[in-house]
Amino acid sequence: MNLLLSLCIFFFAVIIHEYAHGWVAWKMGDSTARFMGRLTLNPLAHIDPLGTILLPLILIITHSPVLFGWAKPVPVDFFNLNNPKRDMIWVGLAGPMANIIFAIALSLLLKIPFLMASHLAVSVITVSIMANLVLAVFNILPIPPLDGSRIMMGILPYNLGAEYAKIEPYGFIIIFGLLWIGFINTIIWPVVIFLSHVLGIHV
Repeated sequence: MNLLLSLCIFFFAVIIHEYAHGWVAWKMGDSTARFMGRLTLNPLAHIDPLGTILLPLILIITHSPVLFGWAKPVPVDFFNLNNPKRDMIWVGLAGPMANIIFAIALSLLLKIPFLMASHLAVSVITVSIMANLVLAVFNILPIPPLDGSRIMMGILPYNLGAEYAKIEPYGFIIIFGLLWIGFINTIIWPVVIFLSHVLGIHV
């Protein structure tokens, strides 16, 4: 039950993350996600068998200190944006910021006395907060195709951004390699713990 609950919480956090990308892109001129039926909170529209189910399940079973994964990316055509280079930054930030905002909202629930009296409620809310924080921090890493790389490409001059984008086909190899040697864990987890303490969560 704990395993199933953790996966459900993580999946919901991923859906919020992807929805935010599509919503901000839509507001900035690109309706691709909306026309493809991806601007929705319906879980069935976002499930990726590997990134949404299998990988998080493996990480939970192996007691990994970092839980991450992905849903099917919400399609964004950056050329449709009002200002592609500038708006790419906002679209990239949207997912992590949505998770941070959701984590803050959840932390406020822990101020409600009758919820604090329930061990199950506190546990579920705490796990939800941590899942959202991990997603936000992990995705802000500047490794293609993570959100941080979109932000970086929006900041870099065009020529450097084009060169930087060339490493995207190898992005997941780089991510798994860094995860394997523990490098990503040493970056993500301290930041997540710091943010959780800011929100009054101590794990």
